[in-house]
Amino acid sequence: MQVYEILLLAVALAMDACAVGMTDGMTNPKMPLKRTLLIGGFFGFFQFLMPLIGYFITGIIANAFLGTFEKISAWISFGLLVFLGGKMLFDCIWEKCQHRKLGEETCDCACKELSIGKLCMQAIATSIDALAVGVTLQMAAISEGGLALGVWGATLTIGVITFMLVIGAVYIGKFVGNKLADKAGFFGGLVLIGIGVKILVESFL
Repeated sequence: MQVYEILLLAVALAMDACAVGMTDGMTNPKMPLKRTLLIGGFFGFFQFLMPLIGYFITGIIANAFLGTFEKISAWISFGLLVFLGGKMLFDCIWEKCQHRKLGEETCDCACKELSIGKLCMQAIATSIDALAVGVTLQMAAISEGGLALGVWGATLTIGVITFMLVIGAVYIGKFVGNKLADKAGFFGGLVLIGIGVKILVESFL
């Protein structure tokens, strides 16, 4: 596996994380730089860690790991993202109802700070399928062409690219969030659920 192939793989793996990062920015347009970097760091770290784990696990259970885990990981990602998205929808609707009871016009659910627990769940949900990518890296490493950069270099590249792309996605989301105002929380929940459904559907194709 050549360097350009690793770069393309990294970008492909980062897409779901970017979509969720954009949602995080959209639901909190006033997010400070420190928080933005934290979000990028979480997604980048797990995108680095998961293929690395998959790579070493492959050495133990060989190719049987790939097909089995791809099916399981899709359901796990689906469950986590639907849970997070559903909770976001529920919180937004609930707070809107509370504001109406108080005679207020707006809902501040879009500006709630993302907790570390939720951020961790998002990062795991969007990176867990990368465990199976570790199998691909293992197979490339033992192939005739070998694995350019080695497993550590390859997984670090995946993590760094994810980190950078997610930060950009968060800023795009923040810009969109300023336009959507109180609708951002509701829309963000739908996006998370949509990503979960997409991951599950792709596992059957």
